[in-house]
Amino acid sequence: MTLLVPQSEGIPLPRPSGLSKVFWDACEEGRLVYQRCVRCETAVFNPSPVCPMCLSQELAWHDSAGRGAIYSWSVAYRPMSSSFTAPYAPIIVDLDEGYQMVSNLIDCAVDDVAIGLRVRVDFREVGKMTLPYFRPDEP
Repeated sequence: MTLLVPQSEGIPLPRPSGLSKVFWDACEEGRLVYQRCVRCETAVFNPSPVCPMCLSQELAWHDSAGRGAIYSWSVAYRPMSSSFTAPYAPIIVDLDEGYQMVSNLIDCAVDDVAIGLRVRVDFREVGKMTLPYFRPDEP
């Protein structure tokens, strides 16, 4: 049984921008955040200056419970660079608040990854950043 693990220091890390800094600061605090449009209530992720539905600039940050289900996934056995530990499983998660995000699955056997698998966020330090991974949720 091959268990998916977090990546080690040395992988390419995100570069927070003025717009995404709130998200990355929250990750460092162990919180997953997303935006919601004040006008039409659409959940918004990735961080955006405008709502993709109504184009309003009135977006507010909210804490997410960090729970959802796998929408799509893949397992990479040949990493894109030698700094990555393989296998790893990039996933798209349908968060319960109504938005999707891309992350990686950890603490799960490769054979157990499936669409619909319930997951929860799990923050891990990698180098100088805290990254939001997901792991199987306990019932």
